[in-house]
Amino acid sequence: MDLNVVLPFLSSALSFVFAALVGDQWIRRRQPYQLVWTIGLLWYGISAGTEFLGGASGWNEVLYRTWYLTGAVWVAAWLGLGSVYLLARTRFGFAFAGALLLAGLFTYLTQRRYEYPEAGVAPILYGLIAVVGAIAVSYLSWRRSPAWAHAAAMLIVGGTIASAVMMLAIQLPAPGFAVDPGSGTPTGELFPGYLRLLTPFMNISGAFALVLGAIFSAYVFMPKKRLMTYKLGADQGVATRLGSLLLAPIAIAVNFIASLPGSIAALASGRLNSRVPATLLIALGGIVVSVTSGLGRFGDTSAHAIGLLIGVLLIFIGFLVSIEVFSDVRLPFTRVVLVRRERAERASR
Repeated sequence: MDLNVVLPFLSSALSFVFAALVGDQWIRRRQPYQLVWTIGLLWYGISAGTEFLGGASGWNEVLYRTWYLTGAVWVAAWLGLGSVYLLARTRFGFAFAGALLLAGLFTYLTQRRYEYPEAGVAPILYGLIAVVGAIAVSYLSWRRSPAWAHAAAMLIVGGTIASAVMMLAIQLPAPGFAVDPGSGTPTGELFPGYLRLLTPFMNISGAFALVLGAIFSAYVFMPKKRLMTYKLGADQGVATRLGSLLLAPIAIAVNFIASLPGSIAALASGRLNSRVPATLLIALGGIVVSVTSGLGRFGDTSAHAIGLLIGVLLIFIGFLVSIEVFSDVRLPFTRVVLVRRERAERASR
């Protein structure tokens, strides 16, 4: 049994089932985050599917190009954008702005470290886009406008279109694909630097949005013990709000850790809002995929296939656990209900 064939097949199949369930929820409830997550899960399924086909019957240029676009560039960005829309009416926009700045910095440092050929001005250009995007998102978040999510979407959709155009324009040297000789996992070494640098730009912002968004959601819905407080009310002065904004990440981290014992007790007694364990599972899944994919960037692709499967499995379980997402589970695009659950009362914020 070749795990480089079996594991990607399972990841792909699970992703498509997952996408069908979330897509069905979008048809019924018309929430934008459900549509965006559906798209992200389709990219996940297609990317894993290319790895299955490449491992089973051999790689070719079409599979290789499709794998890079859907898996290396689009998946994390679109899944993270789903979290952005889910949290559009919260102050999570400031965290996403920070993720954009980090993505721009990491993109620049990646080029300094690896010196990809044909990168040109891409590191500087992507960095400027990250800064402008972060400023726009921060401004709209400061105004307490949910439109910051649309600004984030413009960046992700723009990056998606730009990467597709770049892919169509490039010529790959024979044989048209490159794989790690040890693990059989595809690598991006044949692509020009300006395209390869979109990977850290899109992945950092998307992965941080997915993971931090899930942790933030858990914090919102868990019974909290507040050791540190902060206020971001519009009635405060600019200096006070800026100070509170800088304090907020520290306060949330401290309060999150302090609230864990009470949340564990609430879980044991059945009083914990389902959103808390669900979002923590989603965060863990995102971390697993990010770590194993990051190892691949540093030349270790041995955990890539198993990381893809474990990651999507944890995220899938997290979605199923949350009755906030699935009030019932039915056969997609039909009226056949497989599991029906009563919506639980939300835990105090």
